[in-house]
Amino acid sequence: MTNLVEMKGIEKRFPGVHALKAVQFDLRPGEVHALMGENGAGKSTLMKIMSGIYPRDGGDMFVDGQPVTPDGPRAAQDLGIGIIHQELSLMSDLTAAQNVLIGREPRRSFGRLDEAALNARTAEIFASLNLKMDPRTKVGTQTIARQQLIEIAKALSYAPRVLIMDEPTAALNDTEINELFKVIEKLKADGVGIVYISHRMDEIKRIADRVTILRDGAYIDTVNAADTPLSTIIQLMVGREVTQITVDIPDTSQSPIALEVRNLSRGKDVRDVSFSVRKGEILGFAGLMGAGRTEVARIIFGADHRDTGEILVAGQPVNIRTPNTAVQAGIGYLSEDRKHFGLAVDMTVRANITMADLRRFTSRTGVLNETAMEIVALAYIDRLGIRTPSDLQEVRLLSGGNQQKVVIAKWLLRDCDVLIFDEPTRGIDVGAKSEIYALLEDLAAQGRAIIVISSELPEVLRLSHRIAVMCEGRLTGILPGGATTTQEQIMELATQRDTASMGAEELL
Repeated sequence: MTNLVEMKGIEKRFPGVHALKAVQFDLRPGEVHALMGENGAGKSTLMKIMSGIYPRDGGDMFVDGQPVTPDGPRAAQDLGIGIIHQELSLMSDLTAAQNVLIGREPRRSFGRLDEAALNARTAEIFASLNLKMDPRTKVGTQTIARQQLIEIAKALSYAPRVLIMDEPTAALNDTEINELFKVIEKLKADGVGIVYISHRMDEIKRIADRVTILRDGAYIDTVNAADTPLSTIIQLMVGREVTQITVDIPDTSQSPIALEVRNLSRGKDVRDVSFSVRKGEILGFAGLMGAGRTEVARIIFGADHRDTGEILVAGQPVNIRTPNTAVQAGIGYLSEDRKHFGLAVDMTVRANITMADLRRFTSRTGVLNETAMEIVALAYIDRLGIRTPSDLQEVRLLSGGNQQKVVIAKWLLRDCDVLIFDEPTRGIDVGAKSEIYALLEDLAAQGRAIIVISSELPEVLRLSHRIAVMCEGRLTGILPGGATTTQEQIMELATQRDTASMGAEELL
């Protein structure tokens, strides 16, 4: 069988980084070939070369056995290669339909846009994904999860022969993942080859036919998914055995309350939510997409205004109206979308670490003390184990796990007493996850109050001292963390609809 795509001896360098070292990869028609490796292993770089985003520095690429050198994404699309990026590339001010078919909009006579045809075609694609969304909806009003589904619809609109999926389920709930996997099975049956990048190990067994592992920019091995244990794949990825750690939950019941929220409401997104988190405690937030977890965090941080409710820090009411007032109150927030709201990706590691507390490094005349900034940045790079050639490396060139550590360093420098982590390990590999977990536990041990919002139930159970569960804007219960709570108990509360407050149409 002729491979759809074959790559041999691929080389790629960035300033200070040898990203790919003679890497090989091939893809057959009608298969899902998983590409695995820790953050920084070179997976996304290899796929950006395949899809024409990056030029390769060496090696060969073949499509249908013919040598090719796609000189841009459009050239790759002409070869039948589509990609769904981990980082969303949508335009928030345009509608879903305008994003999906941008540059290929149906036209009437004299070049006039055919809005009806545009929306109808997009509706067909949404239906294939079982995505219930009005094509006329502005993308900027949608959650990250729904934007991810729009991104998937956009890629499918090209009817690709090769489809690269880079962390396609990172923001999706179980129902949406099942619907996506149905689409993948249909694509396989149609002969489409799929490159699947994911850090969710259970998905690899469900969906992949073969697995190729990269480590530190080098090819390690290709194995059959069905007969290779996940423990073997993990060991090939990280070069060591990763063991599951059982954590003893500390008793923080007598610790002072660091943050208290009383009767917080904002429209239908957040309805009468009350909870508290103590110093030294990790409070996990679980729930399905649209449950209101991120909305609660954004209100606490001042990114969104509340309709009603009260926020107390260290027992004192605070009037948080903007993120700046939240920071002044000692609250730090790591957004679920770190690329857009947590980092200035085109700036250096040094600039990102110090930007939340620039006054510390600014003289009376407004001049920045770069030497002091360098000392502090290097200290946090060492403390958190941030893998970077220097503190002057652009953040966009770091792996996802190291980018997350840079955001954490920023808020540690600010010395926040309350830290909210929204999806702290999204897009982060199994090795880096362990490092982030250890870091959060260390921060709690230092007396900081930690809130962790996560869509991964094993992660919530692994980290949390207590677990707050939300459904449709309401807090439906708080469970103990650790081995005494099960995923089934969390899901029961996560689907516990408040029928008393529902209208007649919803009940029907």
